[in-house]
Amino acid sequence: MTQTNTARALQPTWQPLCSLADLVPQSGVVALHQGEQVALFYLPDTEQKVFAVGNRDPKSGANVIGRGIVGHLGGELVIASPLYKQHFRLSDGGCLEYPEQTLPTWAVRLNGEQVEIA
Repeated sequence: MTQTNTARALQPTWQPLCSLADLVPQSGVVALHQGEQVALFYLPDTEQKVFAVGNRDPKSGANVIGRGIVGHLGGELVIASPLYKQHFRLSDGGCLEYPEQTLPTWAVRLNGEQVEIA
């Protein structure tokens, strides 16, 4: 593979997911992406602005992460599961209390008024 082809293969493929107007600042909403529920968190005061993690709580199996509370814990930006209150990092989906629990994450960005996911 040439250097140009390698660089092209490493670039994410962005797909429209929803509009910015669908998001609620400082809160979560849930969207369906390729058959999976994705919890989107719009945090306009942060550098990244939008985060995307799996909506399924790994401890309970319930699709509730999008209803969690956003906060800071131990210097990390986290979402607290509304059922068992475990905290997941929005940056990588890792759980602070139970390292064996993780949420899938997606690359997400704002492109004008469109939210795109890769």
